[in-house]
Amino acid sequence: MIEELAIVVKTEAHQVWVTGGQQAACGGCQQKTSCTTSTLASTFKKKPIPISSDLHVKVGDTVIVAMDEDLLLRSTLLVYCLPLVALFVGAGIADSLLGTTKYADLWVALSATISLSASLALVNRIQGAWFMGQLPTPIIIKKL
Repeated sequence: MIEELAIVVKTEAHQVWVTGGQQAACGGCQQKTSCTTSTLASTFKKKPIPISSDLHVKVGDTVIVAMDEDLLLRSTLLVYCLPLVALFVGAGIADSLLGTTKYADLWVALSATISLSASLALVNRIQGAWFMGQLPTPIIIKKL
């Protein structure tokens, strides 16, 4: 399990909304003004994530949120690696078939775009079977 600290921002019936806590090293780091992590964290506001939980927590509590590593790895492979591989394979096949013909670069780019689009459509269709009915959802382990 991958674990991360989170802060409760909202509670409902059996649902807790959490947002990621600030990394411990970011608070006292001397390079805060030139660090891209600090800049990105301040630029992009953290979006609260709903998690089903029966723990009794209140707004402001710090909790430990965990996610299954296997499901996270499979989702990363499916969403990122498959389209990237399809993009390069589509471009490579078109490049090897066309060689130095006129407008070859245009056809290579078009082939890469088509293969990327096809792989994204495939990802959308097979994601339920890939996870075997389990979606990568976080769980709250405990309240700190």
